[in-house]
Amino acid sequence: MTAAKALVLVETGAHRLGGHRDHALTALAAAHGNVVVIGPHGVTGPTWGALQTAGARVTRPTGTVPTMLASAGTCTSLLAAAVRRAFASRRWPRAMRRLPHQVTLLARCLTEAACVRTGHRLADGADAVVVLTASEALHGAAGLLGGAHLRFVHELVTTEDALVRALGRLARAGERRVLVLAPTRAVRDDLRARFPRLPLTVRPFAVADPGDRLTDTDRRQAREAFGIPPSEAAVCLVGGWWPYKDLDVLDTALTRIDGPLHLLVAGDPLDEQRLRAWTRLPHVRLHIRRGPLPEHAVREVYAACDAALVARRPGVAKESGLVIDAVRLGVPLIVSDHDPHLTGVLARHDWARIFPAGDGAALADVLHELAWSPLPRPAPHASADLGVPTAAEQTAFLTTLKEPS
Repeated sequence: MTAAKALVLVETGAHRLGGHRDHALTALAAAHGNVVVIGPHGVTGPTWGALQTAGARVTRPTGTVPTMLASAGTCTSLLAAAVRRAFASRRWPRAMRRLPHQVTLLARCLTEAACVRTGHRLADGADAVVVLTASEALHGAAGLLGGAHLRFVHELVTTEDALVRALGRLARAGERRVLVLAPTRAVRDDLRARFPRLPLTVRPFAVADPGDRLTDTDRRQAREAFGIPPSEAAVCLVGGWWPYKDLDVLDTALTRIDGPLHLLVAGDPLDEQRLRAWTRLPHVRLHIRRGPLPEHAVREVYAACDAALVARRPGVAKESGLVIDAVRLGVPLIVSDHDPHLTGVLARHDWARIFPAGDGAALADVLHELAWSPLPRPAPHASADLGVPTAAEQTAFLTTLKEPS
């Protein structure tokens, strides 16, 4: 039997614990069986162990040109940090305060190119080289310097200024060597508006397998570990508190709670002042696990809860890893209607409750109802119903979808 060709997975954030990248990376490695993982800054201990168990080869950029590109990327990243410190004050013009982000885009491009070149060198004739968390800019430059590859762009955070746009135009020929995978149609549309010549397709980044699902034993043990009585409701708020998340709506809702509610907070960064305020609320029982956290710790947080809460500001339309995590683990959802497409998908399911984004009173009503009438758990096939592939389906897609030449 002929062994499968190698699948090269590049994860530039593999050195940071937490996030949705760890699960996707290790699940894909286990599903394919012949994977080369390239982490330019290393790999965390838990992820390393899982990759070794999956039989993956783990490395950093190697070879003369990749090493030069990686070194240039590191130096540029250090420069970006220095510029960020220099122009952090709001006394500087907005254009100057944006400069560090522009330098970071260049650093990420050089690092990605180093990894892609290494992947092609180590796995000659690889089925695919995939950058799992790619920069939102300089796609053509990454293709020109690194070679043909697929790249997942999760969201568009930084707007390109004149210098980065000029570099992008110079490397436009390299766009023919990449195929960008956008996790949602909204992200695809944003990319298409900025890069009209860029090859694009929509593909979920997250993966879900039947073995991910929490068991009744997992749930019982987790509630015991947190000291949550069976008769009291518990909700979890997972992940760092980034600007697109709406914590104000939760502030309002929690002040209206008139019965015991356990709120499990897990992630990094967190707002300590807000946490102290929640601790003083009479009916809120706060449990905090500061991150970044390994996957088993995050699973325990989800397992202890009656529902996962996702509250975002209107217009945030990137793929919600939190929504998919809850569904694949079998945890009910309470979600704001920030994304019309997501709302339309979830509204059909009895294990999800939707509340108007920014409406704290409506969220309080949902939380009050949860205490008296717990939501059913998502069915084992719920992830598939949402269009989330299994890890095996994702690797088959990636290796069948030919890279541009």
